[in-house]
Amino acid sequence: MSLLAELRERFAAAVNSLGEDPHRWLDQVRPAQSPRFGDYQANLALCLAKRFATSPRQLAQELIRRAQLDDLCHQVEVAGPGFINMRLRDDLLERRLTQAVHDPRLGIPLCASPQTFVVDYSAPNVAKPMHVGHIRSTVIGDSICRTLRFVGHQVISDNHLGDWGTQFGMIIYGWRHFVDEENFRQDPVGELARLYRLVNELAEKDPAVNKAVLAETAKLHAGDPDNRSLWQKFMPICLQEIEAIYRRLGVSFDYTLGESFYHDRLPALVEDLLRRGIARESDGAICIFLEGFKAPMIIRKRDGAFLYATTDLATLIYRMETWQPDWILYVVDHRQSLHFEQLFAAARLLGFDKVKLVHVSFGTVLGEDGRPFRTRAGDVVSLESLLDEAVARARKIVDANDDAKPNGPELSQEERARIAEVVGIGALKYADLSQNRTSDYVFSFDKMLAMNGNTGAYMQYAYARVRSIFARAGLSPEELRLSDGAIVLATPAERSLGLEILRFAEAIDLALEDFRPNQLTNYLFELATKYSSFYETCPVLQADTPSLRQSRLLLCDLTARTIQKGLELLGIQVVDRM
Repeated sequence: MSLLAELRERFAAAVNSLGEDPHRWLDQVRPAQSPRFGDYQANLALCLAKRFATSPRQLAQELIRRAQLDDLCHQVEVAGPGFINMRLRDDLLERRLTQAVHDPRLGIPLCASPQTFVVDYSAPNVAKPMHVGHIRSTVIGDSICRTLRFVGHQVISDNHLGDWGTQFGMIIYGWRHFVDEENFRQDPVGELARLYRLVNELAEKDPAVNKAVLAETAKLHAGDPDNRSLWQKFMPICLQEIEAIYRRLGVSFDYTLGESFYHDRLPALVEDLLRRGIARESDGAICIFLEGFKAPMIIRKRDGAFLYATTDLATLIYRMETWQPDWILYVVDHRQSLHFEQLFAAARLLGFDKVKLVHVSFGTVLGEDGRPFRTRAGDVVSLESLLDEAVARARKIVDANDDAKPNGPELSQEERARIAEVVGIGALKYADLSQNRTSDYVFSFDKMLAMNGNTGAYMQYAYARVRSIFARAGLSPEELRLSDGAIVLATPAERSLGLEILRFAEAIDLALEDFRPNQLTNYLFELATKYSSFYETCPVLQADTPSLRQSRLLLCDLTARTIQKGLELLGIQVVDRM
Protein backbone atom coordinates (compact mmCIF):
# COMPACT_ATOMS: atom_id res chain seq x y z
CA MET A 1 0.00 0.00 0.00
CA SER A 2 1.33 3.44 -0.89
CA LEU A 3 1.97 6.02 1.80
CA LEU A 4 -0.93 8.10 0.53
CA ALA A 5 -3.27 5.10 0.49
CA GLU A 6 -2.31 4.26 4.06
CA LEU A 7 -2.98 7.80 5.26
CA ARG A 8 -6.33 7.81 3.47
CA GLU A 9 -7.20 4.50 5.10
CA ARG A 10 -6.51 5.96 8.55
CA PHE A 11 -8.63 9.04 7.88
CA ALA A 12 -11.37 6.92 6.35
CA ALA A 13 -11.60 4.98 9.60
CA ALA A 14 -11.65 8.24 11.56
CA VAL A 15 -14.45 9.76 9.48
CA ASN A 16 -16.39 6.50 9.53
CA SER A 17 -16.19 6.37 13.33
CA LEU A 18 -17.99 9.72 13.35
CA GLY A 19 -20.87 8.22 11.40
CA GLU A 20 -20.05 9.81 8.03
CA ASP A 21 -19.35 8.03 4.73
CA PRO A 22 -15.64 8.78 4.19
CA HIS A 23 -15.16 7.84 0.53
CA ARG A 24 -16.39 11.07 -1.03
CA TRP A 25 -13.91 13.04 1.07
CA LEU A 26 -10.72 11.01 0.75
CA ASP A 27 -9.34 13.04 -2.16
CA GLN A 28 -8.88 15.78 0.45
CA VAL A 29 -5.96 13.74 1.77
CA ARG A 30 -3.15 14.49 -0.68
CA PRO A 31 0.57 15.32 -1.00
CA ALA A 32 1.42 18.71 0.48
CA GLN A 33 1.55 21.60 -1.95
CA SER A 34 4.89 22.73 -0.53
CA PRO A 35 7.53 20.98 1.64
CA ARG A 36 7.17 23.74 4.21
CA PHE A 37 3.71 22.35 5.01
CA GLY A 38 5.07 18.83 5.54
CA ASP A 39 4.79 15.76 3.31
CA TYR A 40 1.00 15.33 3.16
CA GLN A 41 -2.03 17.38 4.09
CA ALA A 42 -5.66 16.62 4.88
CA ASN A 43 -8.41 19.18 4.39
CA LEU A 44 -11.36 17.03 5.45
CA ALA A 45 -12.19 19.12 8.49
CA LEU A 46 -12.90 22.17 6.32
CA CYS A 47 -15.40 20.12 4.30
CA LEU A 48 -17.09 18.32 7.19
CA ALA A 49 -17.22 20.93 9.98
CA LYS A 50 -20.73 22.18 9.14
CA ARG A 51 -22.11 18.64 9.18
CA PHE A 52 -20.99 18.25 12.79
CA ALA A 53 -21.81 21.81 13.86
CA THR A 54 -18.28 22.45 15.08
CA SER A 55 -15.29 24.52 14.08
CA PRO A 56 -12.91 23.09 11.45
CA ARG A 57 -9.94 23.33 13.82
CA GLN A 58 -11.74 21.44 16.56
CA LEU A 59 -12.88 18.76 14.10
CA ALA A 60 -9.34 18.52 12.70
CA GLN A 61 -7.99 17.77 16.18
CA GLU A 62 -10.64 15.08 16.66
CA LEU A 63 -9.84 13.50 13.29
CA ILE A 64 -6.13 13.39 14.19
CA ARG A 65 -6.93 11.69 17.48
CA ARG A 66 -9.14 9.08 15.82
CA ALA A 67 -6.80 8.46 12.87
CA GLN A 68 -3.98 7.26 15.18
CA LEU A 69 -1.07 8.47 13.09
CA ASP A 70 1.82 8.15 15.55
CA ASP A 71 3.40 5.15 13.81
CA LEU A 72 3.33 6.99 10.45
CA CYS A 73 3.94 10.63 11.28
CA HIS A 74 6.67 12.40 13.20
CA GLN A 75 4.69 15.62 13.29
CA VAL A 76 1.01 16.40 12.77
CA GLU A 77 -0.29 19.92 13.20
CA VAL A 78 -3.43 21.90 12.54
CA ALA A 79 -2.74 25.06 10.56
CA GLY A 80 -4.86 28.02 9.54
CA PRO A 81 -8.63 27.46 9.62
CA GLY A 82 -8.29 23.65 9.87
CA PHE A 83 -5.64 22.25 7.53
CA ILE A 84 -3.96 19.09 8.83
CA ASN A 85 -0.25 19.04 7.89
CA MET A 86 1.71 15.80 8.29
CA ARG A 87 5.42 15.04 8.22
CA LEU A 88 6.24 11.34 7.97
CA ARG A 89 8.63 9.59 10.32
CA ASP A 90 12.16 9.32 8.97
CA ASP A 91 12.54 5.79 10.31
CA LEU A 92 9.38 4.78 8.41
CA LEU A 93 10.81 6.14 5.15
CA GLU A 94 14.19 4.49 5.77
CA ARG A 95 12.58 1.14 6.55
CA ARG A 96 10.40 1.17 3.42
CA LEU A 97 13.26 2.26 1.20
CA THR A 98 15.47 -0.51 2.53
CA GLN A 99 12.69 -3.01 1.91
CA ALA A 100 12.33 -1.73 -1.65
CA VAL A 101 16.04 -2.37 -2.26
CA HIS A 102 15.43 -6.11 -1.92
CA ASP A 103 12.07 -6.18 -3.72
CA PRO A 104 11.99 -6.77 -7.51
CA ARG A 105 8.73 -4.77 -7.55
CA LEU A 106 10.32 -1.81 -5.74
CA GLY A 107 7.72 -2.03 -3.00
CA ILE A 108 4.80 -1.57 -5.41
CA PRO A 109 1.93 -3.79 -4.20
CA LEU A 110 -0.30 -5.88 -6.43
CA CYS A 111 -3.91 -4.75 -6.52
CA ALA A 112 -6.18 -6.33 -3.92
CA SER A 113 -8.97 -7.18 -6.39
CA PRO A 114 -7.65 -8.02 -9.88
CA GLN A 115 -10.08 -7.40 -12.72
CA THR A 116 -10.18 -8.26 -16.42
CA PHE A 117 -9.61 -5.44 -18.91
CA VAL A 118 -9.99 -5.56 -22.68
CA VAL A 119 -8.05 -2.69 -24.22
CA ASP A 120 -8.83 -1.74 -27.84
CA TYR A 121 -6.12 0.52 -29.30
CA SER A 122 -4.10 1.46 -32.39
CA ALA A 123 -6.57 0.00 -34.95
CA PRO A 124 -5.17 1.43 -38.20
CA ASN A 125 -6.79 0.96 -41.58
CA VAL A 126 -4.48 -1.61 -43.12
CA ALA A 127 -4.85 -0.54 -46.75
CA LYS A 128 -2.81 2.62 -46.23
CA PRO A 129 0.43 3.40 -44.35
CA MET A 130 0.22 4.21 -40.65
CA HIS A 131 0.53 7.94 -40.10
CA VAL A 132 1.25 10.39 -37.31
CA GLY A 133 -2.35 10.19 -36.11
CA HIS A 134 -1.83 6.55 -35.08
CA ILE A 135 1.00 7.32 -32.65
CA ARG A 136 -1.32 8.53 -29.89
CA SER A 137 -3.69 5.56 -29.75
CA THR A 138 -0.81 3.11 -30.06
CA VAL A 139 1.48 4.44 -27.32
CA ILE A 140 -1.30 5.49 -24.90
CA GLY A 141 -3.00 2.11 -25.21
CA ASP A 142 0.28 0.22 -24.83
CA SER A 143 1.20 2.17 -21.68
CA ILE A 144 -2.22 1.55 -20.15
CA CYS A 145 -1.86 -2.19 -20.82
CA ARG A 146 1.64 -2.32 -19.32
CA THR A 147 0.60 -0.43 -16.19
CA LEU A 148 -2.56 -2.48 -15.62
CA ARG A 149 -0.58 -5.71 -15.97
CA PHE A 150 2.12 -4.48 -13.59
CA VAL A 151 -0.35 -3.94 -10.77
CA GLY A 152 -1.86 -7.39 -11.29
CA HIS A 153 -4.91 -7.03 -13.54
CA GLN A 154 -5.64 -9.46 -16.37
CA VAL A 155 -5.29 -7.50 -19.61
CA ILE A 156 -6.36 -8.55 -23.11
CA SER A 157 -5.07 -6.22 -25.81
CA ASP A 158 -7.01 -6.34 -29.07
CA ASN A 159 -6.01 -4.49 -32.22
CA HIS A 160 -9.31 -3.98 -34.06
CA LEU A 161 -7.85 -3.42 -37.52
CA GLY A 162 -9.78 -1.65 -40.25
CA ASP A 163 -9.30 -4.46 -42.77
CA TRP A 164 -12.70 -4.62 -44.49
CA GLY A 165 -13.89 -1.12 -45.30
CA THR A 166 -14.16 1.23 -48.27
CA GLN A 167 -10.38 1.63 -48.43
CA PHE A 168 -10.20 -1.85 -49.94
CA GLY A 169 -12.83 -0.90 -52.48
CA MET A 170 -10.52 1.98 -53.46
CA ILE A 171 -7.49 -0.25 -53.83
CA ILE A 172 -9.39 -2.88 -55.79
CA TYR A 173 -10.78 -0.21 -58.13
CA GLY A 174 -7.27 1.28 -58.47
CA TRP A 175 -5.81 -2.16 -59.16
CA ARG A 176 -8.26 -2.75 -61.97
CA HIS A 177 -7.66 0.63 -63.63
CA PHE A 178 -4.30 2.14 -62.64
CA VAL A 179 -1.88 -0.48 -61.29
CA ASP A 180 1.77 -0.32 -62.28
CA GLU A 181 2.72 -3.97 -61.98
CA GLU A 182 6.46 -3.30 -62.13
CA ASN A 183 6.14 -0.86 -59.21
CA PHE A 184 4.08 -3.45 -57.36
CA ARG A 185 6.80 -6.08 -57.80
CA GLN A 186 9.50 -3.72 -56.53
CA ASP A 187 7.56 -1.94 -53.78
CA PRO A 188 4.16 -3.54 -53.15
CA VAL A 189 3.36 -1.40 -50.11
CA GLY A 190 4.26 1.81 -51.92
CA GLU A 191 2.20 0.88 -54.99
CA LEU A 192 -0.89 0.04 -52.91
CA ALA A 193 -0.50 3.34 -51.04
CA ARG A 194 -0.22 5.17 -54.37
CA LEU A 195 -3.39 3.50 -55.66
CA TYR A 196 -5.28 4.40 -52.48
CA ARG A 197 -4.27 8.07 -52.63
CA LEU A 198 -5.04 8.31 -56.35
CA VAL A 199 -8.50 6.75 -56.15
CA ASN A 200 -9.36 8.64 -52.98
CA GLU A 201 -8.66 11.93 -54.79
CA LEU A 202 -10.66 10.82 -57.84
CA ALA A 203 -13.61 9.66 -55.74
CA GLU A 204 -13.80 13.03 -54.01
CA LYS A 205 -14.06 14.80 -57.35
CA ASP A 206 -16.02 12.32 -59.49
CA PRO A 207 -19.30 10.80 -58.19
CA ALA A 208 -19.01 8.02 -60.78
CA VAL A 209 -15.67 6.88 -59.35
CA ASN A 210 -17.07 7.04 -55.84
CA LYS A 211 -20.02 4.91 -56.90
CA ALA A 212 -17.68 2.38 -58.54
CA VAL A 213 -15.58 2.18 -55.36
CA LEU A 214 -18.67 1.45 -53.28
CA ALA A 215 -19.67 -1.21 -55.78
CA GLU A 216 -16.27 -2.91 -55.47
CA THR A 217 -16.57 -2.78 -51.67
CA ALA A 218 -20.07 -4.30 -51.82
CA LYS A 219 -18.82 -7.10 -54.09
CA LEU A 220 -16.02 -7.86 -51.60
CA HIS A 221 -18.48 -8.05 -48.73
CA ALA A 222 -20.86 -10.21 -50.77
CA GLY A 223 -18.10 -12.77 -51.35
CA ASP A 224 -17.21 -12.04 -54.97
CA PRO A 225 -14.36 -14.52 -55.75
CA ASP A 226 -12.20 -12.03 -57.67
CA ASN A 227 -12.45 -9.30 -55.04
CA ARG A 228 -11.91 -11.77 -52.22
CA SER A 229 -8.83 -13.08 -54.02
CA LEU A 230 -7.42 -9.54 -54.36
CA TRP A 231 -8.17 -8.82 -50.69
CA GLN A 232 -6.31 -11.99 -49.69
CA LYS A 233 -3.39 -10.91 -51.90
CA PHE A 234 -3.21 -7.42 -50.42
CA MET A 235 -3.70 -8.25 -46.73
CA PRO A 236 -0.33 -9.95 -46.00
CA ILE A 237 1.49 -7.08 -47.70
CA CYS A 238 -0.35 -4.48 -45.62
CA LEU A 239 0.07 -6.43 -42.37
CA GLN A 240 3.79 -6.90 -42.96
CA GLU A 241 4.27 -3.14 -43.13
CA ILE A 242 2.22 -2.53 -40.00
CA GLU A 243 4.04 -5.22 -38.04
CA ALA A 244 7.39 -3.63 -38.93
CA ILE A 245 6.20 -0.38 -37.34
CA TYR A 246 4.99 -2.18 -34.22
CA ARG A 247 8.35 -3.96 -33.84
CA ARG A 248 10.18 -0.65 -33.88
CA LEU A 249 7.74 0.77 -31.32
CA GLY A 250 8.06 -2.33 -29.12
CA VAL A 251 4.28 -2.81 -29.23
CA SER A 252 2.50 -6.17 -29.42
CA PHE A 253 -1.07 -7.39 -29.06
CA ASP A 254 -2.72 -10.47 -27.61
CA TYR A 255 -5.26 -10.48 -30.43
CA THR A 256 -5.58 -8.80 -33.80
CA LEU A 257 -9.22 -9.29 -34.74
CA GLY A 258 -10.10 -6.88 -37.51
CA GLU A 259 -13.45 -5.93 -38.96
CA SER A 260 -13.29 -8.87 -41.38
CA PHE A 261 -13.38 -11.29 -38.43
CA TYR A 262 -16.89 -10.10 -37.54
CA HIS A 263 -18.37 -9.65 -41.00
CA ASP A 264 -20.16 -13.00 -41.14
CA ARG A 265 -21.79 -12.28 -37.77
CA LEU A 266 -23.47 -9.04 -38.83
CA PRO A 267 -26.62 -10.34 -40.62
CA ALA A 268 -27.59 -12.56 -37.67
CA LEU A 269 -26.88 -9.71 -35.24
CA VAL A 270 -29.26 -7.35 -37.05
CA GLU A 271 -31.97 -10.01 -37.22
CA ASP A 272 -31.59 -10.73 -33.51
CA LEU A 273 -31.89 -7.03 -32.64
CA LEU A 274 -35.05 -6.79 -34.78
CA ARG A 275 -36.53 -9.88 -33.14
CA ARG A 276 -35.86 -8.51 -29.65
CA GLY A 277 -37.38 -5.13 -30.49
CA ILE A 278 -34.09 -3.32 -29.84
CA ALA A 279 -33.87 -2.25 -33.50
CA ARG A 280 -36.56 -1.37 -36.01
CA GLU A 281 -36.94 -0.33 -39.62
CA SER A 282 -36.97 3.37 -40.45
CA ASP A 283 -37.18 4.63 -44.04
CA GLY A 284 -35.67 1.41 -45.32
CA ALA A 285 -32.74 1.37 -42.84
CA ILE A 286 -32.50 -0.64 -39.62
CA CYS A 287 -31.89 1.60 -36.62
CA ILE A 288 -31.59 1.53 -32.85
CA PHE A 289 -33.39 4.51 -31.35
CA LEU A 290 -31.57 5.53 -28.17
CA GLU A 291 -33.00 7.74 -25.47
CA GLY A 292 -31.23 11.08 -25.25
CA PHE A 293 -29.86 11.07 -28.82
CA LYS A 294 -31.34 13.14 -31.64
CA ALA A 295 -30.25 10.72 -34.37
CA PRO A 296 -30.69 6.95 -34.29
CA MET A 297 -27.82 4.47 -34.44
CA ILE A 298 -28.00 2.98 -37.96
CA ILE A 299 -26.86 -0.65 -38.10
CA ARG A 300 -27.93 -1.51 -41.67
CA LYS A 301 -28.37 0.97 -44.49
CA ARG A 302 -31.18 0.96 -47.02
CA ASP A 303 -28.92 -0.78 -49.56
CA GLY A 304 -28.17 -3.56 -47.08
CA ALA A 305 -24.68 -2.39 -46.20
CA PHE A 306 -23.48 -2.57 -42.60
CA LEU A 307 -21.68 0.21 -40.73
CA TYR A 308 -18.96 0.67 -38.14
CA ALA A 309 -21.67 0.69 -35.50
CA THR A 310 -22.78 -2.80 -36.52
CA THR A 311 -19.24 -4.16 -36.44
CA ASP A 312 -18.51 -2.51 -33.09
CA LEU A 313 -21.65 -4.02 -31.57
CA ALA A 314 -20.66 -7.46 -32.86
CA THR A 315 -17.16 -6.92 -31.48
CA LEU A 316 -18.47 -5.93 -28.06
CA ILE A 317 -20.75 -8.98 -27.92
CA TYR A 318 -17.86 -11.28 -28.91
CA ARG A 319 -15.59 -9.79 -26.24
CA MET A 320 -18.24 -10.18 -23.55
CA GLU A 321 -19.00 -13.78 -24.51
CA THR A 322 -15.34 -14.77 -24.93
CA TRP A 323 -13.49 -12.94 -22.15
CA GLN A 324 -16.21 -11.74 -19.71
CA PRO A 325 -14.30 -8.52 -18.96
CA ASP A 326 -15.02 -6.13 -16.12
CA TRP A 327 -13.82 -3.23 -18.28
CA ILE A 328 -13.51 -2.51 -21.99
CA LEU A 329 -11.33 0.50 -22.85
CA TYR A 330 -11.45 2.08 -26.31
CA VAL A 331 -8.35 4.23 -26.88
CA VAL A 332 -9.69 6.25 -29.80
CA ASP A 333 -9.59 9.83 -31.11
CA HIS A 334 -11.93 12.29 -29.33
CA ARG A 335 -13.76 12.91 -32.61
CA GLN A 336 -15.42 9.50 -32.17
CA SER A 337 -17.06 10.50 -28.87
CA LEU A 338 -20.65 10.48 -30.18
CA HIS A 339 -20.14 7.06 -31.76
CA PHE A 340 -19.01 5.58 -28.44
CA GLU A 341 -21.77 7.26 -26.47
CA GLN A 342 -24.27 5.55 -28.77
CA LEU A 343 -22.39 2.24 -28.70
CA PHE A 344 -22.35 2.19 -24.90
CA ALA A 345 -26.06 3.09 -24.73
CA ALA A 346 -26.85 0.28 -27.16
CA ALA A 347 -24.76 -2.12 -25.08
CA ARG A 348 -26.97 -1.35 -22.06
CA LEU A 349 -30.05 -2.22 -24.10
CA LEU A 350 -28.40 -5.54 -24.93
CA GLY A 351 -28.08 -6.26 -21.21
CA PHE A 352 -24.40 -5.44 -20.71
CA ASP A 353 -25.00 -3.24 -17.70
CA LYS A 354 -22.21 -4.48 -15.42
CA VAL A 355 -19.16 -4.05 -17.64
CA LYS A 356 -17.48 -0.64 -17.46
CA LEU A 357 -17.20 0.80 -20.96
CA VAL A 358 -14.75 3.71 -21.29
CA HIS A 359 -13.80 5.84 -24.27
CA VAL A 360 -10.20 6.81 -23.50
CA SER A 361 -10.19 9.78 -25.84
CA PHE A 362 -7.24 11.85 -26.95
CA GLY A 363 -6.53 15.08 -28.81
CA THR A 364 -4.78 15.82 -32.09
CA VAL A 365 -1.09 16.08 -32.99
CA LEU A 366 -0.59 19.59 -34.41
CA GLY A 367 2.10 21.24 -36.47
CA GLU A 368 3.67 24.52 -35.41
CA ASP A 369 1.00 26.30 -37.46
CA GLY A 370 -1.62 24.99 -35.03
CA ARG A 371 -3.18 22.68 -37.63
CA PRO A 372 -3.04 18.85 -37.81
CA PHE A 373 0.58 17.86 -38.37
CA ARG A 374 1.39 17.40 -42.08
CA THR A 375 4.34 17.50 -44.46
CA ARG A 376 5.24 20.73 -46.25
CA ALA A 377 3.44 19.33 -49.29
CA GLY A 378 0.28 19.03 -47.22
CA ASP A 379 0.33 15.22 -46.93
CA VAL A 380 -0.29 13.31 -43.72
CA VAL A 381 3.07 12.43 -42.13
CA SER A 382 3.72 8.68 -42.27
CA LEU A 383 4.62 7.06 -38.97
CA GLU A 384 7.62 5.30 -40.50
CA SER A 385 9.13 8.60 -41.69
CA LEU A 386 8.47 10.09 -38.26
CA LEU A 387 10.39 7.26 -36.57
CA ASP A 388 13.25 7.54 -39.08
CA GLU A 389 13.57 11.29 -38.51
CA ALA A 390 13.51 10.91 -34.71
CA VAL A 391 16.27 8.28 -34.84
CA ALA A 392 18.36 10.34 -37.30
CA ARG A 393 18.19 13.39 -35.05
CA ALA A 394 19.00 11.29 -31.97
CA ARG A 395 22.03 9.87 -33.79
CA LYS A 396 23.42 13.38 -34.28
CA ILE A 397 23.10 14.01 -30.53
CA VAL A 398 24.71 10.66 -29.63
CA ASP A 399 27.59 11.28 -32.06
CA ALA A 400 28.19 14.81 -30.76
CA ASN A 401 28.14 13.69 -27.10
CA ASP A 402 30.48 10.76 -27.69
CA ASP A 403 32.90 12.75 -29.86
CA ALA A 404 33.14 15.46 -27.18
CA LYS A 405 34.18 13.13 -24.33
CA PRO A 406 37.49 14.22 -22.72
CA ASN A 407 39.26 10.92 -23.36
CA GLY A 408 37.86 10.47 -26.83
CA PRO A 409 34.90 8.48 -28.19
CA GLU A 410 33.85 5.41 -26.21
CA LEU A 411 31.07 3.93 -28.36
CA SER A 412 31.31 1.74 -31.43
CA GLN A 413 29.26 2.60 -34.51
CA GLU A 414 26.93 -0.30 -33.68
CA GLU A 415 26.42 1.03 -30.13
CA ARG A 416 25.77 4.51 -31.43
CA ALA A 417 23.13 3.17 -33.84
CA ARG A 418 21.43 1.13 -31.10
CA ILE A 419 21.40 4.04 -28.65
CA ALA A 420 20.04 6.39 -31.32
CA GLU A 421 17.17 4.00 -32.04
CA VAL A 422 16.30 3.70 -28.34
CA VAL A 423 16.65 7.44 -27.64
CA GLY A 424 14.87 8.61 -30.80
CA ILE A 425 11.85 6.35 -30.49
CA GLY A 426 11.77 6.84 -26.71
CA ALA A 427 11.72 10.61 -27.21
CA LEU A 428 8.85 10.33 -29.68
CA LYS A 429 6.80 8.19 -27.30
CA TYR A 430 7.58 10.29 -24.24
CA ALA A 431 6.67 13.52 -26.02
CA ASP A 432 3.22 12.11 -26.71
CA LEU A 433 2.68 10.42 -23.34
CA SER A 434 3.79 13.47 -21.36
CA GLN A 435 0.82 15.43 -22.71
CA ASN A 436 -2.56 15.42 -21.04
CA ARG A 437 -4.16 12.90 -23.42
CA THR A 438 -7.36 14.93 -23.92
CA SER A 439 -5.40 17.96 -25.15
CA ASP A 440 -4.04 18.71 -28.60
CA TYR A 441 -0.28 19.26 -28.67
CA VAL A 442 2.24 20.83 -31.01
CA PHE A 443 4.80 18.39 -32.39
CA SER A 444 8.46 19.50 -32.18
CA PHE A 445 11.53 17.33 -32.73
CA ASP A 446 13.75 19.96 -31.09
CA LYS A 447 11.72 19.97 -27.88
CA MET A 448 11.30 16.21 -27.63
CA LEU A 449 15.03 15.55 -28.02
CA ALA A 450 16.14 18.29 -25.62
CA MET A 451 18.50 17.08 -22.91
CA ASN A 452 16.79 19.17 -20.26
CA GLY A 453 13.18 19.55 -19.20
CA ASN A 454 10.49 16.88 -19.13
CA THR A 455 11.61 14.88 -22.18
CA GLY A 456 12.36 11.25 -22.89
CA ALA A 457 15.95 12.08 -23.80
CA TYR A 458 16.44 13.78 -20.42
CA MET A 459 14.93 10.82 -18.55
CA GLN A 460 17.16 8.35 -20.40
CA TYR A 461 20.14 10.60 -19.67
CA ALA A 462 19.13 10.71 -15.98
CA TYR A 463 19.12 6.91 -15.89
CA ALA A 464 22.50 6.67 -17.65
CA ARG A 465 23.90 9.30 -15.29
CA VAL A 466 22.99 7.22 -12.24
CA ARG A 467 24.40 4.05 -13.77
CA SER A 468 27.67 5.85 -14.58
CA ILE A 469 28.41 6.14 -10.85
CA PHE A 470 28.57 2.36 -10.57
CA ALA A 471 30.65 2.11 -13.75
CA ARG A 472 33.20 4.63 -12.43
CA ALA A 473 33.44 2.78 -9.12
CA GLY A 474 33.58 -0.66 -10.73
CA LEU A 475 30.61 -1.74 -8.59
CA SER A 476 27.80 -4.13 -9.42
CA PRO A 477 24.33 -2.83 -8.43
CA GLU A 478 23.12 -6.43 -8.21
CA GLU A 479 25.79 -7.32 -5.63
CA LEU A 480 25.04 -4.13 -3.70
CA ARG A 481 21.39 -5.18 -3.35
CA LEU A 482 22.47 -8.49 -1.78
CA SER A 483 24.31 -6.67 1.02
CA ASP A 484 22.78 -6.05 4.42
CA GLY A 485 23.19 -2.31 4.07
CA ALA A 486 20.40 0.05 5.05
CA ILE A 487 19.33 3.41 3.70
CA VAL A 488 19.78 6.34 6.07
CA LEU A 489 18.31 9.74 5.23
CA ALA A 490 21.01 11.95 6.71
CA THR A 491 20.28 15.22 4.87
CA PRO A 492 17.22 17.06 3.54
CA ALA A 493 18.23 16.20 -0.05
CA GLU A 494 18.42 12.48 0.77
CA ARG A 495 15.08 12.60 2.53
CA SER A 496 13.44 14.46 -0.35
CA LEU A 497 14.76 11.91 -2.87
CA GLY A 498 13.77 8.96 -0.69
CA LEU A 499 10.24 10.26 -0.23
CA GLU A 500 9.90 10.79 -3.99
CA ILE A 501 11.01 7.21 -4.70
CA LEU A 502 8.31 5.96 -2.33
CA ARG A 503 5.69 8.00 -4.19
CA PHE A 504 6.05 5.80 -7.29
CA ALA A 505 3.04 3.75 -6.18
CA GLU A 506 0.96 6.92 -5.93
CA ALA A 507 1.96 7.93 -9.47
CA ILE A 508 0.85 4.55 -10.78
CA ASP A 509 -2.47 4.87 -8.96
CA LEU A 510 -2.96 8.33 -10.48
CA ALA A 511 -2.08 7.11 -13.97
CA LEU A 512 -4.73 4.38 -13.74
CA GLU A 513 -7.35 6.54 -12.03
CA ASP A 514 -8.38 8.10 -15.34
CA PHE A 515 -5.98 6.28 -17.69
CA ARG A 516 -3.56 9.20 -18.07
CA PRO A 517 0.08 8.15 -18.63
CA ASN A 518 1.21 11.77 -18.23
CA GLN A 519 0.86 11.24 -14.48
CA LEU A 520 3.81 8.84 -14.77
CA THR A 521 5.89 11.24 -16.86
CA ASN A 522 5.22 14.05 -14.37
CA TYR A 523 6.38 11.79 -11.56
CA LEU A 524 9.53 10.66 -13.36
CA PHE A 525 10.55 14.23 -14.11
CA GLU A 526 10.04 15.19 -10.46
CA LEU A 527 12.11 12.16 -9.39
CA ALA A 528 14.93 13.07 -11.78
CA THR A 529 14.86 16.66 -10.47
CA LYS A 530 15.11 15.46 -6.86
CA TYR A 531 17.98 13.16 -7.81
CA SER A 532 19.84 16.04 -9.45
CA SER A 533 19.57 18.08 -6.23
CA PHE A 534 20.75 15.08 -4.20
CA TYR A 535 23.71 14.49 -6.52
CA GLU A 536 24.83 18.11 -6.31
CA THR A 537 24.78 18.27 -2.50
CA CYS A 538 25.53 14.72 -1.33
CA PRO A 539 28.88 13.11 -2.27
CA VAL A 540 28.30 9.46 -3.10
CA LEU A 541 31.61 7.73 -3.82
CA GLN A 542 33.41 10.26 -1.60
CA ALA A 543 30.94 10.04 1.30
CA ASP A 544 32.36 10.54 4.81
CA THR A 545 31.87 6.95 6.02
CA PRO A 546 31.56 3.52 4.35
CA SER A 547 28.01 3.09 5.68
CA LEU A 548 26.93 6.50 4.33
CA ARG A 549 28.56 5.67 0.98
CA GLN A 550 26.64 2.41 0.84
CA SER A 551 23.38 4.12 1.81
CA ARG A 552 23.78 6.73 -0.94
CA LEU A 553 24.69 4.08 -3.50
CA LEU A 554 21.53 2.20 -2.58
CA LEU A 555 19.53 5.42 -3.04
CA CYS A 556 21.15 5.90 -6.45
CA ASP A 557 20.32 2.34 -7.45
CA LEU A 558 16.70 2.69 -6.32
CA THR A 559 16.42 5.90 -8.33
CA ALA A 560 17.73 4.20 -11.48
CA ARG A 561 15.48 1.16 -11.01
CA THR A 562 12.45 3.38 -10.48
CA ILE A 563 13.22 5.44 -13.60
CA GLN A 564 13.74 2.23 -15.58
CA LYS A 565 10.47 0.69 -14.39
CA GLY A 566 8.56 3.94 -14.94
CA LEU A 567 9.87 4.21 -18.49
CA GLU A 568 9.11 0.52 -19.07
CA LEU A 569 5.46 1.19 -18.11
CA LEU A 570 5.51 3.89 -20.78
CA GLY A 571 6.94 1.41 -23.31
CA ILE A 572 10.35 3.13 -23.37
CA GLN A 573 13.74 1.42 -23.11
CA VAL A 574 16.83 2.73 -21.32
CA VAL A 575 20.53 2.73 -22.17
CA ASP A 576 23.43 2.59 -19.72
CA ARG A 577 25.52 5.07 -21.72
CA MET A 578 24.60 8.05 -23.89
